[in-house]
Amino acid sequence: MSHADADITGIAYDSRKVKSGDLFIAAAGGTFDGHNYIEAAVEAGAAAVVSERRVELQDVPHAIVSDGRAAMGALAACFYGYPSRKMKLVGVTGTSGKTTVTHLVQSVFEASGISAGIIGTLGAKAGSELIETQHTTPESADIQRILSLMVERGVEAAAMEVSSHGLHQGRVLGCEFDCGVITNIARDHLDYHKTVEAYVDAKLMLFRDYPAMSEKKFHAVTNADDDYADQARSAARGEVITFGVKKDADVAARSVCVTESSVSFDLVYQGRSTAARLGIGGQFNVYNALAASAVGIAAGLDLEVVAAGLESARPVPGRFQAVDCGQDFGVLVDYAHTPDELENVLHTAREITSGKLIVVFGCGGDRDTGKRPIMGRIGSELADLAIITSDNPRSEDPQSIIADILRGIPEDARGRSVVRVDRAEAIREAISAAGAGDLVVIAGKGHEDYQVFADRTIHFDDAEVARQALLELN
Repeated sequence: MSHADADITGIAYDSRKVKSGDLFIAAAGGTFDGHNYIEAAVEAGAAAVVSERRVELQDVPHAIVSDGRAAMGALAACFYGYPSRKMKLVGVTGTSGKTTVTHLVQSVFEASGISAGIIGTLGAKAGSELIETQHTTPESADIQRILSLMVERGVEAAAMEVSSHGLHQGRVLGCEFDCGVITNIARDHLDYHKTVEAYVDAKLMLFRDYPAMSEKKFHAVTNADDDYADQARSAARGEVITFGVKKDADVAARSVCVTESSVSFDLVYQGRSTAARLGIGGQFNVYNALAASAVGIAAGLDLEVVAAGLESARPVPGRFQAVDCGQDFGVLVDYAHTPDELENVLHTAREITSGKLIVVFGCGGDRDTGKRPIMGRIGSELADLAIITSDNPRSEDPQSIIADILRGIPEDARGRSVVRVDRAEAIREAISAAGAGDLVVIAGKGHEDYQVFADRTIHFDDAEVARQALLELN
């Protein structure tokens, strides 16, 4: 370690973004090794360097740590004045529902007069102000900077999506949570985690490891109806609050009514009940509403205030999003891109349509290949017509991805399945095939407004394409 002092004015982990006075933190990652860019960072003005191995540096203070990513979280939290200690911080993980739950939590807090922010898939917001981010869960230095900006703007609570990647890679180190939520756990990201057990363990870190890193009282909110509920409860440190519809739970929904554009139910907690309504359709959104309600209850909010927060919540882009151009059938765009999510969306869609159910879906390239035939089986069995198409093929051949999907389609469902490699063509065909009372579900990309191929990224928005197809049909 070099013992010279340095005045640090910022923290950077990307040499291309280093500014004069920054502390540059080098870590060995899966794709890039930050140690290869230390020289470039110093040339760009880095005032000091932290790395995982010794490098030759002249006149620049240099510290060596065993884990650069872990050090970055701790250093960034300190540099920015431990912002998560100055607010209520809620971490939301799970296979499905993270984005919707964080938005509902924000709405619940704001209904009680608490200024609230969000960090997640759709970016970061301090109240209504947008803050630019990268990744569902940004790197720890970025998270601490964003939380610090929120504190400066008077934000008193924040809800953050915490992905399994983010937990496993230590991106949320330095965060001190008041509450953690596990929405559900189903197959996802096995291209990264390799096994379901490793994926589950990454999720459980939020309940098991993070409470020990803080002096805050911790509440663990978990889904009593989920297959991994017992594991989540066992892993949790702090008070556990369960939510559910089918099994006994602390926070429950009774007399549930689901439509294409809303869910309503009686919100029950400790023998008390109040009517609740959410202006987003789908059975799975009952669970998302209950998860957000449990967070509000953990924060000490009154049941009626929680219900008011659900009522005032705005629809989340790409989550059971209706596309309405006056047609006599329904069109829904949803981010469902895992077997569990596709199954949930199609079950709900079946419940709310009186006619045919048509689904458009594909699978992303360079990701978990094992889920492709599973999604093929689900889509073909639960819909009257399944149109298999491209998602984000990335570096893979779209035809090869589709072939993997087709392998899961049972023989007796082949006649109800067609292939249209071009996603826009697939959406147009689905809408052309729909009649009065039918429902078209366009699954997989949700809020995304792009499509990634091996050699290019193009603008592509499912809702936009569907709207244009509806206008052409009319």
